[in-house]
Amino acid sequence: MAVESREKRKAKVLEVLNKARAMELTAITQYMNQHYNLDNMDYGEMAANMKLIAIDEMRHAEMFAERIKELGGEPATAGDGKITKGQDVRKIFVFDAGLEDTTIDAYNQFLQVCRECGDNISVNLFQAIIDEEQIHFNHFDNVAGHIKTLGDAYLSRIAGTPSTTGGTTKGFALPGAGA
Repeated sequence: MAVESREKRKAKVLEVLNKARAMELTAITQYMNQHYNLDNMDYGEMAANMKLIAIDEMRHAEMFAERIKELGGEPATAGDGKITKGQDVRKIFVFDAGLEDTTIDAYNQFLQVCRECGDNISVNLFQAIIDEEQIHFNHFDNVAGHIKTLGDAYLSRIAGTPSTTGGTTKGFALPGAGA
């Protein structure tokens, strides 16, 4: 059985780290677009949480970039997907739950690549980020469920709430921050 060279293994790890970074860059843009739209629709509480989740994704993108640089690579600077704009509030959270579910699945696959290549630091990085993506999925799925079950009554309760996120950079998934 031939063992791959260290450089080939490192190249595989860099590839999945950059794929993950590109996914995060797309998520940032998607969630910030939704943040602005929810705020414009006067769903302040939803907008505030969306902004905090986008900040989490920014942190993830930076974590991936730092690891890529540690391995001697060049971090991706563009997203990997199309941004969906102008979504109805009833579709946003179902859509985002799907994005997070896809991300969790991809990151679990990327984690396995890192494990097979013997890069436990990147394995740990993916595991930590997967844990936060699961928090995002749970939030989006719960809100989607509330909208589906309670409909306009739920949305009426949220309408007119403030979106005071100010200058916070703590994000949604960090202890003591967000929802």
